[in-house]
Amino acid sequence: MYGAHAIEHGTTRSGRWLRERRLRFTLWIAAFEGLLYLFHALNWWAAVALAIIAVGFWWYVGRSNRSDTLRQLSWIFGASQLLVLCVPLALALVKAVAIAVIAILAVVALFFLFKERS
Repeated sequence: MYGAHAIEHGTTRSGRWLRERRLRFTLWIAAFEGLLYLFHALNWWAAVALAIIAVGFWWYVGRSNRSDTLRQLSWIFGASQLLVLCVPLALALVKAVAIAVIAILAVVALFFLFKERS
């Protein structure tokens, strides 16, 4: 049969709908919370605590729950919170690279200043 799709055992209509869109939801939630972190409305430790709670909920409740909808929602919750933790790490990395570039430019400028003879 061409074009026929098998429905996975144990899934529901809402669970399948969430599964198809869970990456999109995860990215939007993480983007919104990442902006909250960048504008200092969300504390780093609050983000860490929320990520631990979200992943713990997914690990102990969501992964093996009979409700397909709860499994998908817990996955979205856990993945989005882990992505939010990547925002400060990326910010720190960009900041370190910017500082390194400025330091290299300063050393090069000093080299040319001391090299010049009057």
